[in-house]
Amino acid sequence: MNRNYIFLTLLMLVLAAGTVFLTMDDEPNQVDPEILLQEIIQPTRYVSTDQVAKMIIQGDPSLMLIDVRSEDDFQGYSLPRSVNIPLDSLLTADNLSYLGIPGTKVVFVSDDDIRADQMWVLTKRLGYKGTYVMRGGLNCWMQTIIEPEQPSDDASYADMETYSFRKGAQIYFTGAEEETSDGAKVEVQVQKREKTNVALGGC
Repeated sequence: MNRNYIFLTLLMLVLAAGTVFLTMDDEPNQVDPEILLQEIIQPTRYVSTDQVAKMIIQGDPSLMLIDVRSEDDFQGYSLPRSVNIPLDSLLTADNLSYLGIPGTKVVFVSDDDIRADQMWVLTKRLGYKGTYVMRGGLNCWMQTIIEPEQPSDDASYADMETYSFRKGAQIYFTGAEEETSDGAKVEVQVQKREKTNVALGGC
């Protein structure tokens, strides 16, 4: 098993144990710690950077991006449509109002997985559903969406489809232009709400 995954799992177990001591007598939907521990070891809470990019491009109204980094980091760079709720600022009425909205998919974002995972554990313990973590965080976003690596010539069709999507997403988010074989630059339009069967991957 991947050493990073083992470390993260152990960290999540410690965090989950800590949430047991939260005072939530007025929270009837709080999750039992044992159930929470079972959910922690499942990878279903993760969504890929490709999935997040596609939802932003399509203008998916169900997407709620919550950046859990500090305000300074958020001001330095953030994803479109994201709101900044630092990890230590969640437990206020205003910030909690972003959670538990029917039909909304809340995706937590940080530089990597760690702080976003911590926020996920806390909100799950509080009983909120429909919460996820962007796998790899903004570090992975930079690698896959902002600066996607071109596959080798013998790459699979699925890998080429993923790269094609990422190049389009790169242009959408950065305003970059694509060079043709003769060196000329052309603008590439990324259609919103385009329904395709793009193979979505992650870090």
